Amino acid sequence: MSITLTHNFNWKCRHTWRRSAKNTFTCVVFCGTGDIGTILYFQIMQVPWPIMAIMALAIINGLILSIIAETIILIRQNFKLNQAFKTAMGMSFISMIAMELAMNITDLVLTGGAIITWWVVPIMLFVGFITPWPYNYWRLKKYNIACH
Repeated sequence: MSITLTHNFNWKCRHTWRRSAKNTFTCVVFCGTGDIGTILYFQIMQVPWPIMAIMALAIINGLILSIIAETIILIRQNFKLNQAFKTAMGMSFISMIAMELAMNITDLVLTGGAIITWWVVPIMLFVGFITPWPYNYWRLKKYNIACH
């Protein structure tokens, strides 16, 4: 039995790339704020936690902040609370996890982990943006699904 693909996926739609970039940017702002804010708090307060524990908490906080923000955005678009929450979770959770992991791996590689410096933040945010962007494009193009 052979399988043939009858649908050619279009990766060249500028409109979809722009819209998915906007959606990805919004997500990286919220994920990045929760993530970097957590690491910065532990760094400034000199909390003696293991690096991996701080980074795990940073990822969790980034995910939580992003889910809350996306839920609010959807409520403002006339979604009911439970529908907005389910939509935010269903449409972008994979993207958010990829974004968070990419940002924290970047921090770990460049600084040794859980260290925020002026030069690492733009790199973390860029990597956090570029990692899920193709996935967000694909979801938007294939299913016309976006979280905002």
